[in-house]
Amino acid sequence: MTRSEFEALYDACAQTLLGFFARRTGDPHAARDLWAETFAQAFAGRRRYRGSTPQEAQSWLYGIAYRQLAQYHRRGAIEQRALRRLSIDPPPLSDADLERLDELASVARLGVELDAAMDRLPAGLRDAVALRIVDELPYADIARRLDITPEAARVRVSRALATLRAALPTDRSTP
Repeated sequence: MTRSEFEALYDACAQTLLGFFARRTGDPHAARDLWAETFAQAFAGRRRYRGSTPQEAQSWLYGIAYRQLAQYHRRGAIEQRALRRLSIDPPPLSDADLERLDELASVARLGVELDAAMDRLPAGLRDAVALRIVDELPYADIARRLDITPEAARVRVSRALATLRAALPTDRSTP
């Protein structure tokens, strides 16, 4: 993996990976440390990476993350007892840092829920909404790719978005 490919992987995964660790540890300090160590390990091992797609790269990165998390849980009890015995506290995180970690955990959770909701959509609706939202194609191009009329493309995208909206949690506290 080249340095630029690694940078693209970092850009694609940095936020969600931090949320991944925040949710699984419940400890913002540990989440930050595991996140940093995962990227350090990935960077150090990037020349051994043999995948060819962004999805394979993300799977490789999350494999490293799962190993880091497993190692954290194995050694965690021992380290926590030692820290308590020595009266050592980790460096403090600011309120802004804590709020950002909570926000990332929520965003990552929503991303997982969105992926699951997309998987439940019928193929025609899923393809239409992906072409419109992810690829940002105009309806005429969507219609050509799906071999339907532009009006049918609009209907499919609209139905898909309505289905996704109904499937995802909403924050009722905002107008």
